[in-house]
Amino acid sequence: MAVVRGWPRAVASAGLLLLAATACASAQAPAPAPSPSASASPSALATPTDRSPHGVLLSGQLAMHTARRARFSYLLDGSSATGMLFWAPKTVLQLQRTGATNQLMVLDTTAYVGGDQATAARLGGRHWEKYVTATGEVPYAALVDRLNPVVALTAAAASDSPVLVGEEKLGDTTCRHYRVVTTVDAYVAAQTQLSRPRRDALHAALAQGGRTTLTLDLWLGDKDELVQLRRTGGSGTAKLDDTVRYSDVEGSSLSVQAPGETDTFDAGRGSLPEVTG
Repeated sequence: MAVVRGWPRAVASAGLLLLAATACASAQAPAPAPSPSASASPSALATPTDRSPHGVLLSGQLAMHTARRARFSYLLDGSSATGMLFWAPKTVLQLQRTGATNQLMVLDTTAYVGGDQATAARLGGRHWEKYVTATGEVPYAALVDRLNPVVALTAAAASDSPVLVGEEKLGDTTCRHYRVVTTVDAYVAAQTQLSRPRRDALHAALAQGGRTTLTLDLWLGDKDELVQLRRTGGSGTAKLDDTVRYSDVEGSSLSVQAPGETDTFDAGRGSLPEVTG
């Protein structure tokens, strides 16, 4: 190293010693600990554009949130049904159980049950009974939220360890099958978009019989849309084994119309009739 003109050699030598000591100290200093954000869970670091299991589930969550509606068929609590669900911007559900003649419709905060001749005979010619919940919440909210694909994908994307099971065919659709093991508490806690009463109702439905853990199997299509959901957990009398199949996702022809007032009997804020069992 050249000595700067006009500086005493002693000062230059001291400078050399200082630089050497600093370099040595830097080489021996331990690396700084990662910040909390750098050590966050994979789900916090994943984005919908990466193709890791977390990233794909986030992409699926976004795809279904954007889709807003779909047809479905389900097997819940040993009962099967088909229908349509709109999960945004308002909740709309149309459902008919296999082998039943009556239907259920939910339009935001109002429910209609009936639509068949048996109901008309009971109501003196009107085909539908109209219900409003005492709390002003969406009627049959726990059922709606068990069917809502965004709810399932939100829980799956919040999991620490989703895995890709493999590529599989569901009918004519090629899907990627993902699996998530979680708890009822974590599944419900992830649903920050739901009100507290709706989270409580969902928790009660999923934890029935003392269930605490859940396994989610999710089959996603080529646009990361949810094609099929299976939710299992518990054992014995508390066994849960739900399957929901989605089709016509974001279908422009999907529509549900409220019954005419003259064909409706107002049941007020009475107890909602059972529809899933």
